[in-house]
Amino acid sequence: MEKKKILYVSQEIMPYLPDSEMSSISRHLPQGIQEKGREIRAFMPKFGTINERRNQLHEVIRLSGMNLIIDDTDHSLIIKVASIQAARMQVYFIDNDDFFQRKHCLLNEKNIPFEDNDQRAIFFARGVLETVMKLRWAPDIVHCHGWFTGLLPLYLKTAYRDEPLFANTKVIYSMYDDGFKQAMSPNFKDVALIEGVTANDVLNLEESNFWGLTRLITQYSDGIIQGHREVDNQALEIVKASNRPFLGYHSPDTYIEAYDKFYDKILNL
Repeated sequence: MEKKKILYVSQEIMPYLPDSEMSSISRHLPQGIQEKGREIRAFMPKFGTINERRNQLHEVIRLSGMNLIIDDTDHSLIIKVASIQAARMQVYFIDNDDFFQRKHCLLNEKNIPFEDNDQRAIFFARGVLETVMKLRWAPDIVHCHGWFTGLLPLYLKTAYRDEPLFANTKVIYSMYDDGFKQAMSPNFKDVALIEGVTANDVLNLEESNFWGLTRLITQYSDGIIQGHREVDNQALEIVKASNRPFLGYHSPDTYIEAYDKFYDKILNL
């Protein structure tokens, strides 16, 4: 029987970013699922806070070099990779000088979200999908962690739906306590329109805040997981009202087993 392939896409993974529930799950879940006999790949942004030398990142020349146009501007896609030896797991990093060289992740030194976080999230989502296509690796499930991965379900189900590699791919989104209070750029919905995405596809981004993005993510996901004990109540209400398959919070002792069973449920829909 062919191994099922799970693609993990997270906005933070230990040890590259500090310990949090999201970074810990994004580090240990792929290892646990791999040990259950599934094939895995993992992606995250190459934020400027990540020390490349200490973490032994190196550029993958054969995967780099593509340009992605975001809001009418060309941005070069750079792919780096590092290994977590204890987990027998590689992590791919999406990098770009315009978006990921600053010494903060999603908030600046005053704890205010970067004004171009919408463009950064679009670049990240597209960068992951384009790289997976170059790898010729067809995931059965894409499991997204954190709002910064939120454009991936949209693009998979619209712009990339005719790509044979993604023909049978299901999308699961894990929610955490990572909501943001300030709205994104008011033209978020327009910038998100890449070839294959229509204005009707992004109507939920009319409200360019965390809840509008949550509605969009829920619209295009096949299942939702509550990854953190405490999540935004309004976002949780949006998810539960959608009637999407939902898995509630599980403790560190039980989540790998629970998520593995949830994968099978989603695959059999």
